[in-house]
Amino acid sequence: MSNQAPNQARVIPLRPPAARPGTARPVSERPAASPPGQSPTAPVPLDAGARKEPLLRDLVGDVLRRERLAQERTLKDVADAARISMPYLSEVERGRKEASSEVLAAAAHALGLGLGDLLSLAQGELTRQARVGVTRRSTAPYNGLCLAA
Repeated sequence: MSNQAPNQARVIPLRPPAARPGTARPVSERPAASPPGQSPTAPVPLDAGARKEPLLRDLVGDVLRRERLAQERTLKDVADAARISMPYLSEVERGRKEASSEVLAAAAHALGLGLGDLLSLAQGELTRQARVGVTRRSTAPYNGLCLAA
């Protein structure tokens, strides 16, 4: 063993100092007093009609994984055919990475799909989720996903 100092990681904060918990903010920026019986850090309830929209990367990743499993192919097999790394494809499938259109097209082609097919399947999933979870209707005549090239 050597007598070197132990490895130490440098911490780089992702939020500005004013946004970090435990950091004092000017009185003008502090939230109003909370109602009696509710803690000041309690989450604010969403409106009855409001909900979190699904992310495109999650929808596309779900479609890629579903198609790969339907074809009974391994992650390595598809990653090799698409010429992308297996860990990166795994991250894309799990919705952890925003893949470029080139990467999505390569993964889709490796599965025998076109990029349009992949996005169309993702749109179908988005529409299905919107029908299941939405309590209010949009006034727009078309509730689909539109991507322009």
